[in-house]
Amino acid sequence: MGEIADFDALRRAMAENGEQPEGPARNARAEQLLAEAEKLNIPLAVIEALGHQLKVYNYSSEKDKMFVPFARLLRMWDERPEDFDEYETHSLHWVFKWMSSGMLDQPHIPLASIEKWLGEMEHRYRLAGHSERAVRSVEFTVAAHVGDTARAERAFTAWLAADRDAMADCHACELNGQGWWRAEQGRDAEALRLWAPVLEGEFTCAHEPHTVLASSLVPLLRLRRLDEARANHLRGFRLVRAMESMRSAYADHVEFCALTGNEARGLELLAERPAYFTDTGHPRGKLEFLSVVTLLMDRLTGLGLGGRQVPGPAGRTWTARELAAHARAEALDLAAQFDRRNGTTHVSDRARARMAQEPLVERLPLGVRAARQATAPAAPPPPPAPETDLTALIAEARRLSDGLQPNAVEAWAAVARAAEGVELDPRDQAEIVDHRAMDLGPAGLDLFEHAAELYAAAGDPGEALAARTRGAFMRALAGDVEGALAAVAGPYDEALALYSEDGTGVRQTASVLMGRARILLRRVQAAEEEGAVPESVLAEAEAAVREVLALVDGRAGEDVRLGSRDAEARAMLAELAAYAGDLPRAAGLFARAAEGFVAAGLPWFAVEYQARLAGLAHHLGDIGQAEWALRAALTHGEPYLEATGRAQLHLQLAEVLGGTGQPEEAAEQALEAAHWADEAGAGPTLGAWARHLLGGFLLRQGRWAEAAAVLESALPDLSVDTHGDAAVVQAQWWLGDCLSELGEHREAAEHRLRAAELAREWPEQQDHATLAHLAGESLGQAGLPDEADRAYTRAGELWREVGDVHGLVRSLRARAWLALRAEGGQDEARELMAEAVRECGEALGADSVADEARQRLVAELGHTHRQYGDLLARSAAEDAEDETIQAALEDALAQMTEAIVVFASLGDDALHSRTGAELAAGWLEADLSRPDRAAARARAVLAAYEDYEPYEARGAYDEGEDDETAQARCAEAQQMLQVLDD
Repeated sequence: MGEIADFDALRRAMAENGEQPEGPARNARAEQLLAEAEKLNIPLAVIEALGHQLKVYNYSSEKDKMFVPFARLLRMWDERPEDFDEYETHSLHWVFKWMSSGMLDQPHIPLASIEKWLGEMEHRYRLAGHSERAVRSVEFTVAAHVGDTARAERAFTAWLAADRDAMADCHACELNGQGWWRAEQGRDAEALRLWAPVLEGEFTCAHEPHTVLASSLVPLLRLRRLDEARANHLRGFRLVRAMESMRSAYADHVEFCALTGNEARGLELLAERPAYFTDTGHPRGKLEFLSVVTLLMDRLTGLGLGGRQVPGPAGRTWTARELAAHARAEALDLAAQFDRRNGTTHVSDRARARMAQEPLVERLPLGVRAARQATAPAAPPPPPAPETDLTALIAEARRLSDGLQPNAVEAWAAVARAAEGVELDPRDQAEIVDHRAMDLGPAGLDLFEHAAELYAAAGDPGEALAARTRGAFMRALAGDVEGALAAVAGPYDEALALYSEDGTGVRQTASVLMGRARILLRRVQAAEEEGAVPESVLAEAEAAVREVLALVDGRAGEDVRLGSRDAEARAMLAELAAYAGDLPRAAGLFARAAEGFVAAGLPWFAVEYQARLAGLAHHLGDIGQAEWALRAALTHGEPYLEATGRAQLHLQLAEVLGGTGQPEEAAEQALEAAHWADEAGAGPTLGAWARHLLGGFLLRQGRWAEAAAVLESALPDLSVDTHGDAAVVQAQWWLGDCLSELGEHREAAEHRLRAAELAREWPEQQDHATLAHLAGESLGQAGLPDEADRAYTRAGELWREVGDVHGLVRSLRARAWLALRAEGGQDEARELMAEAVRECGEALGADSVADEARQRLVAELGHTHRQYGDLLARSAAEDAEDETIQAALEDALAQMTEAIVVFASLGDDALHSRTGAELAAGWLEADLSRPDRAAARARAVLAAYEDYEPYEARGAYDEGEDDETAQARCAEAQQMLQVLDD
């Protein structure tokens, strides 16, 4: 950063500084540039440097510094207005508005001074011939700030009635303010109608739609338009997160998190901007930020998390409770300063109301990852219930266990706690111990034996055998299948003997038979894990399952447990059919099993088998049945599924729907999957995959900003080891596409290059070539031509390796255009375009080219000639010598003529391409002073469309060649004829 040599160098330096990120470094550089400007002894240089300084202060956290440079500018204007050029004269009057709002944001500036300044602004605008629209807008801002509603409404009406002129804020900023006022009045729907053109991208500026996206969040929540609120948060936060001057909009996003059950994400937002706690340059922005910090900390404290460590002002650690008190005190102190200045309580009233808001949504899934919000410590278990309640507890536990209800184990645990020190009969003791063993799983083997002894002591030998069988099955689950089969042999024989003598019931016998079948199925599973399942093992397992079905045949409706046994047996047959390779039969049996559980009043047991059915149906191509089964599983499991199970089902459904061209609903299911994965603490694995899919589905809908936010959140958790390199490459690729659409070309290039690097070692190099090519596009759009050329060169080498002539030719054309923009690169540009023509010609000369491929190559050749002609015409425009220009135009016309001939050979399929080249040739003829030839080409285009039949009428459509193109071609031909006539 040496000394500035002249005015042009100063202007270049200010332009470069203007492109730097907002913040103190940019401000400091502006101060240096002002000092350099003063050395040039050129009044306009100082004026421009002061204007630059004022602008960077305004777009930073040091807004309070902008009054000094403005006062100096105003003094220079009053003393020597002739030193200001037209642009700086406009800028001086423009920033009057910044000064007015800037004063309002500083509580130490008296209200009388602000009113005086408003009068000064009105006077100077009148002298300069400007409308009062901007003045009334500022007056409205002052009145609304102090709470003078009547004056605010008058000023608001006058603002809208006044003519728009050069001093009026841009449409986007005006709509922002108008919508804000309606939202303040509770007229949320009207506010959103006003904001719609900004939200939809019709009107934009440096800070819009950033601010409107943030302002829309709470109104959308109040209107229960939750999908839009989520989308605006994801879009808007990406825009404001790097802009230091947007603390108020940032606060709106923190507020959104506090009101939607996303407290953990709110804490992440606070951690990203520690300076926002202490920056003093914009007191009103600090007040708004601290108000929502208080809101968020109060929310955490209300959830029992007041002792949790949270991000806060630097220099110490903070708990949520401590930060709530600190932020509230600071915010209310600032509000009081404004109110003392204003002579009202309006600012304090608004701050208190904002802090006191209640959540508007219990939890709104966002799709981006945030750590699951921990809950308060669980309350200690209640003291044992009095003995008088024990009978009721046992009755309720038995009701739940007899009905196979989900909470039966917990109910018997409650009985056990209540029965401490109480003498129970053996049956009650048996059921307590039995359910305790079930809860422990393989670790409860000894307890199953104890339960069996207690059942026997209670006079129920059949249930004793069932308990021993459950213990044997746990042995199988622990890996000892053969030991389990030996252990179940005795109970099996004894149970059949008892049943034949009416010594036990069908329920207990079925339990033993089912236990043995389960162990045999486990043996099948173990054999499959080792490589192959002997037919004898499959046959023995199927025989055991059919024995269960024979026992309960016709009795499923008599008893919930028997209905459960029947359904489970059919599910086991389904598994065996799958192991045998009969997938259609397996699918049918899983469907019958699920139906059986639902018919028995046990829909939660159906969930597992509906999920299995969905997987098989998807594999077999029956997408309709897969979708139905997953929806049924989610419905049946809704009250009972744990978070991981819900995540898996939603994810499975998202994949099914995504494959059927339903990206909107697939995105909804992936969003739910990501939410439940985070709830389960599975964000780095299951959640990352859900976010990966969600990003892809959003991209398919053209929701670039939302997709980018989700993919940026997914990438840190996507692992080559866990998810595979294809998933990581795809996420990087998708993110690059999103960022390219958003105009963030340098970042897009980075992701595309990372994806290309991962794809470098793949056996098939088509993706590597495509990614290198896309990286070249992004690098070129980012203003990095050398890097772009290297990427295109690499892509061309890869296209050649994989035999893709189209890719190779396009990379050569892209390099040609880059070369043309480089100093002295015209010759290289021509050589590259000529090489692209040769590559097309050589490919067409091959004998083995199929007809369809040949047609595509001919079209590629036509487009290459057309671009070659465009490139030559462009180079002629940049040349200074008449003879050279004439020669370049002739060469361009020759290439354009070649393009016309090539496209003509393709007939009507290339009609629009041919007429486009014909028009381009016509303009070249005009530049070569051949009006008759140019007119003839224009008339040829009109003649080509005389018998044109719209694609819609023909029942056909070719993307990119539609009726609008035909209309545009005819309009351009008419324009050419008119120009030539003139």
